Amino acid sequence: MDFAQQLINGIQTGSVYALVAIGYTMVYGIAKMINFAHGDIIMVGSYVALLFFQSSGLPVWGVVLATALVSAVLGVVIERLAYKPLRGGSRLATLITTIGVSFLLQNLFLLLFGSSPKPFPNHFTGEGFTVGGVTISRLTAITVLVTVVLMVLLTVFVNRSRAGKAMRAVSEDQGAAQLMGINIDTSISLTFAIGSAMAAVAAVLYSSTYPLINPYMGSMLGLKAFIAAVIGGIGVIPGAMIGGFIIGIAEALIKGYISSALSDAIVFGLLIVVLLVKPTGLLGKAEREKV
Repeated sequence: MDFAQQLINGIQTGSVYALVAIGYTMVYGIAKMINFAHGDIIMVGSYVALLFFQSSGLPVWGVVLATALVSAVLGVVIERLAYKPLRGGSRLATLITTIGVSFLLQNLFLLLFGSSPKPFPNHFTGEGFTVGGVTISRLTAITVLVTVVLMVLLTVFVNRSRAGKAMRAVSEDQGAAQLMGINIDTSISLTFAIGSAMAAVAAVLYSSTYPLINPYMGSMLGLKAFIAAVIGGIGVIPGAMIGGFIIGIAEALIKGYISSALSDAIVFGLLIVVLLVKPTGLLGKAEREKV
């Protein structure tokens, strides 16, 4: 029973990693950049959600939607102001800029809210249910369900909608997409908006599970979600979800049976093993450049 309970805990945490990893994988797949400030969007989302809970009187779903909207706008603003001017330039310059934006957000919220952790309310309380002697809380069930539903909806959107097809075209070849009349700026901004909105949803679920938030909470969470995206195959949306579950379950089992102190080290070691065995990730495909 203990193993099954650890498995359930891992799936819950992995669901949050998956939601965040989808943002990483979308931005990389379409804009060909790694946004290391993405983890701090989660932190911003947590503080924004806390402010809405304290002052707006909105129901839980209203707070989630409002937080997702604020985070989406923030993602687009960051992309337009910080990343767009560097587009087409050095990837190293873009990477360093994402790290700079990350520090900017952390220190801005440190000034605004201080370094002391703030308690975050859990509005997903209520009786869970038991399956085969394993207790599944209401929050766990909601977290997994939301992750699966959002991943399915996003996959359908990318594959079936006009905007989604434009995003895929930009991912394949920006020059050709532009010649076909696709607005590259709009597609990339939409990518950042969707990824940031998903991070906001993850922020509410994660902060409800671990109800103390601080300006640095997004760093390790974002890094683990990035590892999940790489393991699943960065650029592949279902791969992000699979990678998230793998990292979450591995982390829970390591904490439960080996050592909490070693969990992060073993997770990073898992990344190294996957990169050595299959550098493109579990669902990624090697790209061949034509000469």
